[in-house]
Amino acid sequence: MSYSETPAAVQGYHIPVLLAQCLDLLSIKPDGVYLDATLGGGGHARAILDRLGPGGRLIGVDRDADALECAKGWRDPYGDKFEAIRASFAGLRQALGDPQEPFLDGVLFDLGVSSHQLDVAGRGFSFRAGGPLDMRMDARDAMTAEDIVRTWDADEIKDALRKYGEERYAGRIASAIVRERDRIKTTADLAAVVKRAVPGQGASERIHPATRTFQAFRILINDEMEALEQGLEQAVSLLRPGGRIVVISYHSLEDRIVKNAFREWSKGCICPPRMPLCRCGHTATVKILTRKPVVPTDEEIRENPRARSAKARGAERLPV
Repeated sequence: MSYSETPAAVQGYHIPVLLAQCLDLLSIKPDGVYLDATLGGGGHARAILDRLGPGGRLIGVDRDADALECAKGWRDPYGDKFEAIRASFAGLRQALGDPQEPFLDGVLFDLGVSSHQLDVAGRGFSFRAGGPLDMRMDARDAMTAEDIVRTWDADEIKDALRKYGEERYAGRIASAIVRERDRIKTTADLAAVVKRAVPGQGASERIHPATRTFQAFRILINDEMEALEQGLEQAVSLLRPGGRIVVISYHSLEDRIVKNAFREWSKGCICPPRMPLCRCGHTATVKILTRKPVVPTDEEIRENPRARSAKARGAERLPV
């Protein structure tokens, strides 16, 4: 299937982003074994399952119990071809039974927050609705946004906003949160405080001024960057030769981790240039398939504005 032949959006609680492009990059074999590491509403998963034959199999993983509950509504037609497991990126290998040999023909990561998590106010991810100060992808985790708002000092919040949100006005926002913390009861309250703290905001602004603050809190609460690094390492180690890994990211921090990981895995000898003989023994483990990230078409962005910042990268496991 070419990029222009995008299948109709799968009905569910989200529209799968870069669907045709990701299917192309995965190069799905009808009898292959695949892992969707971010099951979500199942849009990508169902498209993969529809390409598998009787001998194929897909394992869907998500740390959010809502995703596994959603899967109960669409999984029946796929029978034994599909299995859903609750786990985080960092626990992929353990969730898969700690396999001793590579067995996957492809892995897909669709990073960030799902449409369901944004749309359900009770999850606390959205600044457009007055939800609780939560933002946990896994309700079993301890830290919430309320813990940050209520107990962190201004310097701690500022550092988090700079590191995970790349927020220009981190100091102003952090001071405002601490100053008004007793009045911040909901995500809408938090967004209002941030908006007042950011200068020069008007109707012409492309994104809401609280976007980077909510991003930073969410990444911190869910330990997303460290989990992503661990998940990528575990996933690529489970790929058979010729197996492919595809990752969709939505902001620069995620994309940087993916790009750097692929670049490191694709290197051969890393000895100093003047060394006459290789002593490092380092060999490339993947071939990069996307020298530049794949991005959505203008048509997809019109149909699904949440796709606008998406970037997909792919790599293929080499024989070792």
